[in-house]
Amino acid sequence: MNTTIAGIVLAGGLSSRMGRDKALLPWQGRTLLEHMRGTLRLAGADRVWVSGRYPAFGGVPDQITRCGPLGGLYSMAMEMPDGPAWVVPVDTPRLTPALLQQLRAGHDSACTIVEGHPLPMLFNVGNESRTILETMIHDPLGPRSLQALQHRLDTQTLRLAHADEGALVNCNTPTQWEGVVS
Repeated sequence: MNTTIAGIVLAGGLSSRMGRDKALLPWQGRTLLEHMRGTLRLAGADRVWVSGRYPAFGGVPDQITRCGPLGGLYSMAMEMPDGPAWVVPVDTPRLTPALLQQLRAGHDSACTIVEGHPLPMLFNVGNESRTILETMIHDPLGPRSLQALQHRLDTQTLRLAHADEGALVNCNTPTQWEGVVS
């Protein structure tokens, strides 16, 4: 396996259920976006890419809007060099570098995920994955979800210990956010 690994923070969503930009929510003295970038770096990412309109972080806006996380991943894959990349949502502040390392340790396919969770994932960026993403994103009648992408790829699923499931809690609403910060 390639010894270098990238990180991708998916932060290009509308945050409509939250009512404000999730990436800019405060978490432990910095923004959630800064925290997630830091988590990827602590896990060992050589470079962290940001999906979304965040010029201060070198953010890459979606090439095709309103396609959800798949659109963000597509835009990132078209910009990035080939190689493995951890893909994380901006709204999982309890995600740990150790959990990302578990994905890496078990990674021997095009995509590795935790059972029952489309994210985080370890995703091989390359010609094959770009072609699949491009086909999916330009098919107006086809599914445009990470789960559909993972179904089309050779996806490996890892089981987590029940105690580790709390690291995957995401925050889409103010109520969910309050539950995580309290």
